[in-house]
Amino acid sequence: YKATDKRGTVSNPWYDSKILGINRRLTVYTPYGYEKDTKTKYPVLYLQHGGGEDERGWSQQGRTDIIMDNLIAKGEAVPMVIAMLDGNTSDFTSELLNDAMPVVEANYRVKTDADSRALAGLSMGGIHTLNVVMEHPELFSYVGVFSSGWFAPQPGRGSDADKYYAMLKERPDFYNKCFKEFWLSMGGQEDIAYNNCRVMRQRFDEIGIKYTYYDTPGGHTWPVWRESLFQFAPLLFKK
Repeated sequence: YKATDKRGTVSNPWYDSKILGINRRLTVYTPYGYEKDTKTKYPVLYLQHGGGEDERGWSQQGRTDIIMDNLIAKGEAVPMVIAMLDGNTSDFTSELLNDAMPVVEANYRVKTDADSRALAGLSMGGIHTLNVVMEHPELFSYVGVFSSGWFAPQPGRGSDADKYYAMLKERPDFYNKCFKEFWLSMGGQEDIAYNNCRVMRQRFDEIGIKYTYYDTPGGHTWPVWRESLFQFAPLLFKK
């Protein structure tokens, strides 16, 4: 991905984590022109890393700014703010909704309606994403799950996701209405999360949950996740 001359900005503001009782850092991408145009409000994508990484993963290894700069410059993606937080916390849902999102909404010119919010993540961040949107489907209209899926049931025990499948089964039409795009990707059958995602998609099909599935070779690796963002971002905030 080659950089365009119309480059966005990556900043690293701090916020107070009530869950952990410490200061934590966000990584925030703002699109080209954000600083000069002080009136426009932008949609926002909350984008999560995988296990073993932190809020720097998508920026440093995912090349998020380069990917987004080029998509936006070509008119293929809507200009948006992207907020990335450290998912290594005891309660990600609370960290996101009660700590990080209020800080982003207070300090950046972002829209706060569901149609202007997206949540996505890779691997561990994909599970975080799933858990959040199952409990709060009214908050995010666009959902991306890269190389992830709830853990498939093991012999002799059920899946930790059983409660979420029950929630979906209770009102599938409501979830389908809430999600303008429910996008799943996988790095081929060599992806370590392939079976988990396959089982999850089977359950979605049985329940009647609508989703889009994208598969690209590469396994559980950053080239797959960069490609996932490249494919997912142009779908956001256009419906």
